[in-house]
Amino acid sequence: MQKILVVSDTHGHDNNFYDVLDIEEPVDGIIHCGDFEGSEGKFALAANCPVYFVAGNNDFFADLKREIEFDLGGHHCFATHGHHYLVSMDLENIKSEGISRGADMIFFGHTHKPVAKYVDGVYLFNPGSLSYPRQEGRRPSYLVITLKDSGDVAFEIKYL
Repeated sequence: MQKILVVSDTHGHDNNFYDVLDIEEPVDGIIHCGDFEGSEGKFALAANCPVYFVAGNNDFFADLKREIEFDLGGHHCFATHGHHYLVSMDLENIKSEGISRGADMIFFGHTHKPVAKYVDGVYLFNPGSLSYPRQEGRRPSYLVITLKDSGDVAFEIKYL
């Protein structure tokens, strides 16, 4: 079994990330869907596990890729910030791109609104924002995914 922490849109306000890490540790991997604004190096050092980080639209000087693909627990994953796929409008573009890459898990941020659902054979995951949430209630959010040895996937949007 693997426990994966997914965060996004921290925008240089790091304390909530460290709080979430304290709450959720131990984790087997961390995915950050962009808009660190300079904190990516500190986050990688704080993590005691593999990290999967992408640059967001505000990560002007980050030495990170805008899109990555990787495998986790038998799943092929595609991660990007999402702004190039117009995720603020709908999820069809990013879903199509992920499917075209053979991904069954698609991770993105940008909207600052959490999404966790299974549609047309793929998981669509946006953890929301730990710094500037925009969903109703405006609570900082993140996502925990449990990849079970049986192949089953459990996921939960959590709030600070």
